[in-house]
Amino acid sequence: MTEPRTSPAPRRDTSRGRIDKRRAILDAAFRVFAREGYGQSCVQEIAAEAGVAKPTIYNHLRDKESLFRESMETVAARTVAHHLAALEGLREPGDGVRAALELTGHRLLRSHSTEESWALRRLMHAEATRFPELLDVVQREGAQRVKDTLADRLARLTLSARLRNRDPDLAAEQFLALLLGPMEMRSRLGTRRVPDGELRTVARAAVDTFLHAYATRPPADDVAVTIGADGSAGRA
Repeated sequence: MTEPRTSPAPRRDTSRGRIDKRRAILDAAFRVFAREGYGQSCVQEIAAEAGVAKPTIYNHLRDKESLFRESMETVAARTVAHHLAALEGLREPGDGVRAALELTGHRLLRSHSTEESWALRRLMHAEATRFPELLDVVQREGAQRVKDTLADRLARLTLSARLRNRDPDLAAEQFLALLLGPMEMRSRLGTRRVPDGELRTVARAAVDTFLHAYATRPPADDVAVTIGADGSAGRA
């Protein structure tokens, strides 16, 4: 009598599981480094945060320095992905350039003001001398990519005669400075949560200043106002 065949048990996706565990370790490492600082953090604490045994950490990453580098690069990549997503509204802004710029500015500010984003910048500032090459990587793959992408969007707006702009790289740098410059003080270096309404105010003010320099025609506020003999106001 032939024995009934049984289907083989489904194989566990060991590769997927290893990737997920590595990601969990890196996320836990970043939280510990952000909370304790690099010098005060230890691998045992990171293992506890990730819910794994200490040897598991070494199976995935060689040492504490590797943990720091890779956790920082992982968070930097995640942060820049959010920044780049915020710029998508400028790809096809239609006729409402001001509205598109304000929406983009607000989205960039929200992405810039997350706890993870602030923690990344604080750690980079604190450990720049210990990991100078990491600063170069984060700058090149993060801030530089965002600026280059924004410059491309602004150049397209110039080509379609919706902005006047001879240097899109400079324009992108200035727009980002107008947006992000006020946030250090308003957020008290990331220790104060900035309300969404305040972020919108910053974005609106940044766009106002930017368009004074780059609008193809003067903003409405720049149109001269005349006062008639009867005291009524009119536009020149």
